[in-house]
Amino acid sequence: MPLPSPDPLRGPPSPAEGGGTDSAHRTIHLRPGADLDGFRAALRRLVADGVPPDRVTWSAGDAPGLFGTSASDEPDASPVALPKPVAGLIPMVVPHRDPERYALLHTLVWRVLRGERHLPEVASDPLVHRLNGMRKAIARDLHKMHAFLRFRRIETDTNERFVAWFEPDNHILEAAAPFFVDRFRAMDWTILTPDGSAHWDRTALTFGPPGDKAQLPEGDGFEAGWRDYYESTFNPARTNLKAMRAEMPKKYWHNMPETAAIPGLVRAAATRTTQMIERAPQMTIKRDPAKAVAAMSDQAPKTLEALNAIIKRSEPLVPGATQAVLGEGRIGSTIAFVGEQPGDQEDRQGRPFVGPAGQLLSRAMAEAGLDRAASYLTNAVKHFKFEERGKRRIHQKPTAGEVSHYRWWLDRELDFVAPKLVVALGATAVLALTGKQIPITRARGPFRFERLDDRFQGFITVHPSYLLRLPDEAKEEAYATFVDDLRRVAEMGHALAA
Repeated sequence: MPLPSPDPLRGPPSPAEGGGTDSAHRTIHLRPGADLDGFRAALRRLVADGVPPDRVTWSAGDAPGLFGTSASDEPDASPVALPKPVAGLIPMVVPHRDPERYALLHTLVWRVLRGERHLPEVASDPLVHRLNGMRKAIARDLHKMHAFLRFRRIETDTNERFVAWFEPDNHILEAAAPFFVDRFRAMDWTILTPDGSAHWDRTALTFGPPGDKAQLPEGDGFEAGWRDYYESTFNPARTNLKAMRAEMPKKYWHNMPETAAIPGLVRAAATRTTQMIERAPQMTIKRDPAKAVAAMSDQAPKTLEALNAIIKRSEPLVPGATQAVLGEGRIGSTIAFVGEQPGDQEDRQGRPFVGPAGQLLSRAMAEAGLDRAASYLTNAVKHFKFEERGKRRIHQKPTAGEVSHYRWWLDRELDFVAPKLVVALGATAVLALTGKQIPITRARGPFRFERLDDRFQGFITVHPSYLLRLPDEAKEEAYATFVDDLRRVAEMGHALAA
């Protein structure tokens, strides 16, 4: 008599039905919410032991039962090599509230590792269809939290903090929090939800117990401004209640200050639309371009301190940097050195040229007769761009677009410092000062920075980090050539200062 076909949602046949491994039943206890690390650890152990899904009970609670084990109690096992679609699906399903999510994911992994490598592509499979539905629900929930969460300001004795309340449909707080870190890195904030809380202190992201909406302040001055802005941009002629509710469900309205204005705006939409139609057309006001340009110029920073304040407030173009690294030195310095971008130590200390390359530059300047304290040192790019490898932050070269993004700041900075000679250290500095990719070997030495209208004389040489990357046998000669370049810079500086 043939064996019955297995239920695709339950997985392969049990040992009694002729499949799997004959092993004791296991109960795995995970922490409440989205225990992604615990699930992965337990899954590795189950795969290593060959335990089929029908021999496992998954439980998400505060403590293990009498006959269960916690995921943290499971011995370590080797990572499981999974197809990319499966590995990407797991973190998008674990936050779902469905109590069967862990069992369904275990079943998917079990089937994939036993020959059904392309199972995730079979959208008609009941298991795949159900998991994809969960994935879409989590994606929608994340989008809603990113779009509809609103912070309110709290003044404390020591600093300013922002607090928000949100009620997600699923356990998405840990998955959503990095978005707010990237967007509000310079703020101290807390997000409260019924399932847990997230806290950012500008350095570390931590998670805590569920929050209480009573901890949220009644409102702040910013909310009134936001509501006024929303009212001013509301177009009565395009009012579509069905579309509004689809994009902004009413369940989120009580946490969003602008929604208090919606009922009145909707009631007045028909009258306002009629008034717009009946209003006589008006000629476009012609503006004087010269006055507009003058007004824009008047808004520019007036001092180096004001410019630096703007730079410090600006978010890095590439997320990750701890802080903006400003130029260092005296206004009116005869010589200004422009490097590429801050490195790891510069990012941590907030000062330019303090890492290994900066120490090498200081040594070479001293040998060439240049006083670092009397010079001005800065970088073309103001934030550290890097790639994390383990615990190390590895420098990454800025792109031409990133150099262009920071160029306005560099130009204004040099205007305020007003050096007589600018030294470009490396290709990135040359690109920032000239707007062109120019090989260092071809242009090394005195140079005219035509893009800056020859406001100062120029000199091009290598960046000291280039010397650090050379093989040992080539370093001595390259360093001596670099010192010779700086001696020429010193001679030009003395002549210009005379």
